[in-house]
Amino acid sequence: DLNVLVLVDGVDMTHLRQEGAVARAWGDAGNPPPLTLTVEEWTGSADIFPMEYADILSYHRVLHGALPRDGVQVNRADLRLQLEHEARSKVLRLRHAILSAGAAPRAMAQLLADSASTMLVLLRAALRLAGEDPPADSFAMLDRVQAQTGLNVEVFRRVLRHRRGEAKLEGDAAVRAAEEYLAGATALARWVDQQSAGQHSPRGE
Repeated sequence: DLNVLVLVDGVDMTHLRQEGAVARAWGDAGNPPPLTLTVEEWTGSADIFPMEYADILSYHRVLHGALPRDGVQVNRADLRLQLEHEARSKVLRLRHAILSAGAAPRAMAQLLADSASTMLVLLRAALRLAGEDPPADSFAMLDRVQAQTGLNVEVFRRVLRHRRGEAKLEGDAAVRAAEEYLAGATALARWVDQQSAGQHSPRGE
């Protein structure tokens, strides 16, 4: 699950055709397709993709060249707005998926596994919104989210262990976990909504 960002001076059909063969091979190896931006797009888009930019700026590794950082910063108000949109959307997608899955435990278990990585992205952003840089380790990050926001993250720990194959959720346990997971996602969206643009109190007090 390696994400590659390619920055170029310009993008046209010739460039895309040349990159296409490499991108297809990268995808065939099980990786997401490279994200190609012009340098102008990169330096001017932090306000509309603050969650993604925060992760890139914190965790990136330069493979070739340099990452332009002058003027590239994540604004807290932009982060809160995108996070609220993504968190609310996540709740709606989960409701739809649960309706489609019915009460089938196997479908619930698969839903949780498929959803885990996106939820971790949202929780990392919530921790940043609370004023703390998230640790790289996911379990340590969840601990800090609970400490800083007051959200109960136990179900997210269980789902992460399930995704990693450390403690599989099966049968009624998967159904109960899905119920708690949806409640946790709803609580996250509510917490983000309560954070004002200029507010830095972790628990919204």
